Amino acid sequence: MQSPYIGRSVAIVVILGLVAWTACRALGARPPDKPKTLVPVPTIDAPLASAKSQQTAVFAGGCFWGVQAVFEHLRGVSTATSGYAGGYVKSPSYESVSMGVTGHAETVSVTYDASKLTYGQLLMVFFSVAHDPTQWNRQGPDTGSQYRSAIFYTGEEQKRIARAYITQLDAAKVYSRPIVTKVEPFEAFYPAEGYHQDYLRNNPGNPYIVYNDLPKLENLKKDFPNLYQP
Repeated sequence: MQSPYIGRSVAIVVILGLVAWTACRALGARPPDKPKTLVPVPTIDAPLASAKSQQTAVFAGGCFWGVQAVFEHLRGVSTATSGYAGGYVKSPSYESVSMGVTGHAETVSVTYDASKLTYGQLLMVFFSVAHDPTQWNRQGPDTGSQYRSAIFYTGEEQKRIARAYITQLDAAKVYSRPIVTKVEPFEAFYPAEGYHQDYLRNNPGNPYIVYNDLPKLENLKKDFPNLYQP
């Protein structure tokens, strides 16, 4: 009979290996290109709705853990769900998306009340706090097209506002590098596995979260106090 100590030792080695891998991932991040100034208010935006109106916005900005957490802390957002969009395989798994073989990006679907929050305000947070829009097919320590920066518009109005805002940010030279965010039509969104949902809230001590994502919430509170909700 195999000694139980052998199995326990193997488990400890695996756990330590995962912790070390996560820490190396976090420390290997390329420093983000932070905005030189606060991002400007969009010159083209949708007006606030006169009555409660549930709308959906879909964003990809690297690992969805931090992006989801940022949008969950915005006034007027009812849900933010981590998942996958922009690919050509139905119901992909995290493993297949991580291999970069499905064409999907790690994505967050945001449901918000358009009488409290405009699409342009979501874009302000997306471009300044949620991720670095100047990184091509990567975000921090994560590389590959699954970590690309993208906006999946659900209608012509979102498309028009998003493209206009990117042009506005580039013209204002808010970043030292050009914005590489793609504006693509929304086709399908597949929610990620349960353990990915609310990952920051459930794993605040994870080295990846501490180094990459908790600072995003601090920046959200500092830069957008009127939009932040605990």
